[in-house]
Amino acid sequence: MKKYIYFFNEGNAKMKDLLGGKGANLCEMSRIGLPVPPGFVFTTETCIDYFKDNKTPKEADNQMIDALKKIEEQTDKEFGSSKKPLLISVRSGARVSMPGMMDTILNVGLNDEVVKGIAALTQNERFAYDAYRRLIQMFGNVVKNIPIEKFEEQLEKIKKDKGAKNDVDLGAEDLRNLIEKYKQVYKKETGKNFPQDPLTQLRSARDAVFSSWNNKRAKVYRKFHNIPEDWGTAAVVQAMVFGNLGPTSGTGVGFTRDPATGEKKIYGEYLLNAQGEDVVAGIRTPKPLSQLKTDLPDIFEELLRVQEKLEKHYKDMQDFEFTIENGKLYMLQTRTAKRTAQAAVKIAVDMVEERVIDKRTAVMRVDPHSLDQLLHPHLDLSSGEQPIAHGLPASPGAASGKIVFTSGEAKEAADRGESVILIRPETTPEDIHGIVSAKGVLTSRGGMTSHAAVVARGMGKPCIVGCEQIKIGPDKFAVGDKEWKKGDVITLDGANGNVYSGALPTLPPSLSNEFKQLLKWADEIRYLGVMANADNKKDASKARELGAEGIGLCRTEHMFLEKTRLPVVQEMILAQNTDERKKALEKLLEVQQKDFYDIFEAMDGLPVTIRLLDPPLHEFLPSLEKLLVEVTKEEEQGKVSPEKKKLLKIVRDLSEKNPMLGFRGCRLAIVYPEIYEMQTRAIYEAAIKAKNNGIVVKPEIMIPLVSVAKELGILRALVRKTAKEVLDKHKERMQIKIGTMIELPRAALTADEIANYADFFSFGTNDLTQTTFGFSRDDAEGKFLPNYLDKKVIDADPFVSIDEAGVGKLIKMTVELGRRTKPQLKIGICGEQGGDPKSVDFCNRSGLNYVSCSPFRVPIARLSAAQATIKNKNLN
Repeated sequence: MKKYIYFFNEGNAKMKDLLGGKGANLCEMSRIGLPVPPGFVFTTETCIDYFKDNKTPKEADNQMIDALKKIEEQTDKEFGSSKKPLLISVRSGARVSMPGMMDTILNVGLNDEVVKGIAALTQNERFAYDAYRRLIQMFGNVVKNIPIEKFEEQLEKIKKDKGAKNDVDLGAEDLRNLIEKYKQVYKKETGKNFPQDPLTQLRSARDAVFSSWNNKRAKVYRKFHNIPEDWGTAAVVQAMVFGNLGPTSGTGVGFTRDPATGEKKIYGEYLLNAQGEDVVAGIRTPKPLSQLKTDLPDIFEELLRVQEKLEKHYKDMQDFEFTIENGKLYMLQTRTAKRTAQAAVKIAVDMVEERVIDKRTAVMRVDPHSLDQLLHPHLDLSSGEQPIAHGLPASPGAASGKIVFTSGEAKEAADRGESVILIRPETTPEDIHGIVSAKGVLTSRGGMTSHAAVVARGMGKPCIVGCEQIKIGPDKFAVGDKEWKKGDVITLDGANGNVYSGALPTLPPSLSNEFKQLLKWADEIRYLGVMANADNKKDASKARELGAEGIGLCRTEHMFLEKTRLPVVQEMILAQNTDERKKALEKLLEVQQKDFYDIFEAMDGLPVTIRLLDPPLHEFLPSLEKLLVEVTKEEEQGKVSPEKKKLLKIVRDLSEKNPMLGFRGCRLAIVYPEIYEMQTRAIYEAAIKAKNNGIVVKPEIMIPLVSVAKELGILRALVRKTAKEVLDKHKERMQIKIGTMIELPRAALTADEIANYADFFSFGTNDLTQTTFGFSRDDAEGKFLPNYLDKKVIDADPFVSIDEAGVGKLIKMTVELGRRTKPQLKIGICGEQGGDPKSVDFCNRSGLNYVSCSPFRVPIARLSAAQATIKNKNLN
């Protein structure tokens, strides 16, 4: 018989795949002696089985009835009884945290009779009817999909009639009337009365929680965070405890450290006389957790002890939820807390220094992708710009954009390529697509643990919450007597909570000592080298600053594209014979030499791999379409110039049907060897000059687009001959290293032959991916690739992460064949996948020597390489 249910005393923290994160941690908290109300967990397998037949298996239902009896014994209460009533919460809990994305239903078991019993037992009518109205609202919304606004309208109407500011200002009689209004809404929307049978309520609530795994917001969240669709969610069924029984009751959310900065202090928020979702829903602005010391000092001290116990046990920062019922503390949840990149780095390093974890654990704790947040600019406030408003700094970073007021507007604008700031009174899980689309989020209500704060922080987006100064209308907001309309630009500073009018300038990031320390530990661990793709001195210097061990790809054509040089390049292309071409190349020699010298200077002592000219020549000429239009117009006017007609003929002759596979790379040099001769001369002239100026130079020359070993053999001889002539002329000695890019399937298949002429291989994964799939990258990403990803034709964008099944197989084959010819052959990767953590892990497993990526991805690659080393157990 399949086991669908686990009691809290049967599970532990290691069972997250089966019990979900929430369920597994409730089991663990119970196990280590924390005050947890009794309950049980429906496994994630139950959810998966539910979706097979769109109903919960009968055996799971039978096990639930037996489990309820056990909770009744543990609590000395009865489910459905008005004399000793047991109320139940039903909450979702996937194996990874998905805050607010799935559903929760509280106070299950209340009906017209049970509510009277609770009122009599607690001698608190207001509490009883407040709990009942919450159940009808949650059940109606979650189980029957009744829009929450239908209930909120009735609540706001009664509050207005009674002159009540908050829900707590309504009395018992008001709430009785509200319940009748809620029942009317329920019947109008569903055609049925609100169910009075507690078991019907429980079954419906459980099934609705399972169904919420596939709601729209959960799907958007999973897609953004790459969470598999087939995991399913667990459902936690637990005896209710109540934070809305009066002034010595309450509810709160806490963190064992500051999730924005990583500072070691208790952090969070609470509300007295409140229940469950009130803190995170943003309906009332809560108090900081430190103030609990004044309101309920004994509970505050107990909470400090619980916090210490949680962090000591889990050896990581925790996010926890609690309820206080008549002066007694109950723990309802703990989980590894989401945090900003800044906080993640600080916490990891601090915990090593506190001897809680070791260096390898610290390195594994930080998501490499998140480092991107630390490498981007922050606001430049030197002009004295004053904020127009101030809220709570929920997620750091700076963002400017046009104002939008709905998530739909945010997505539409982002799809048009516009930067937007989403402004809402508060966000709900339904706003997930808007948060994903926006550059930043601003809310007028809510606290540091509200939905907007938690979700934006997890995505690394700037977020300001609880900005009560702004008064939001349908398409504008006001601060005092000033207004900002939809489409106006504002700037958010998520680090301090300030809102500015207009777009503010930014400054480069400053990296913390903890950031440098973590990467130093990563460098001690990793096996793979980390190089950078850089084409000028500025990028080379930034790469070195961020820890690059050399340049793995310097694209010389990028130097040709500067405005002052383009005419000379065009002169070279338009040359009618070799002599004319050489004259133009002589002009380019001097500027190329300076380019290389500057890069050697920036990379003093580190290797620099220079790829000789790769793209087709027509890329340096005006577009064929544009020239045709110009010449046609001039012909109509009878004043076409011979030069333009000549240019049109050359551009037409050089244009290709498929230039990616055409006359480019090594093919250019086979036909026009003088191009590579000039570039080689420039490289070695620059290297000699740099060496004479005390700079240690390590040039390496890379030949692109080789598919036949003889191509590399011919061009290797050409480059060596030219380099030797330059060295002999200056009476210098220098190692001449010549390798090739592997970017064509034939090169991979014949790597053993090509290796005879190569000192190193470097995979150009962008072109290798294009030629392996038969995809044109620009066409694929613009037309069908998003559709392929949505329909799971492919699991990931192969231009972001290496396609291990196809491209990866070619890479492994190349490594094996190349080293069969030359066992010590140096092999790396220089496509942008070199900065993708998943691809870095693959490169580590495949025996590559290094990865190369853009300068700002170097720290990501360094950390990813260390994590790959630890995961693959190839520690030094």
